[in-house]
Amino acid sequence: MAFADKQITCRDCGNNFTFTGGEQEFYASKGLLNEPTRCPSCRSARRQSQNSMEAADGYVRYGNFASFGGKTPRQMHPATCAECGQMTEVPFVPRGERPVYCSNCYNKIKPPAPRGEGENDRERERAGAPRPRL
Repeated sequence: MAFADKQITCRDCGNNFTFTGGEQEFYASKGLLNEPTRCPSCRSARRQSQNSMEAADGYVRYGNFASFGGKTPRQMHPATCAECGQMTEVPFVPRGERPVYCSNCYNKIKPPAPRGEGENDRERERAGAPRPRL
């Protein structure tokens, strides 16, 4: 299929740029459905600014696939463990209304997981439960 050149207006600078037939063919071969919305110079400038932001704050950016959504990791707050008195850090602001525990103490007192969570096939077999059918 032959692609014809298209004129597109850049969303950043407002200038027109040509989305060539060759570029359209490349986009189609990669399965890209959307046309570019920025001209080549604005795309390049945007990439540069993103790279300089990553270098400036010292965090590698993994996009939305990161466990923290591509943003900087959450801020930690100092707290004293209600069980052992050891200083610890927690990802929320302790307000004094509820006890705060360090990781070791929390793991000792946390409630057990509901049935079905954390079980694997061997545990089910030991308990005499049938294997789930797929």
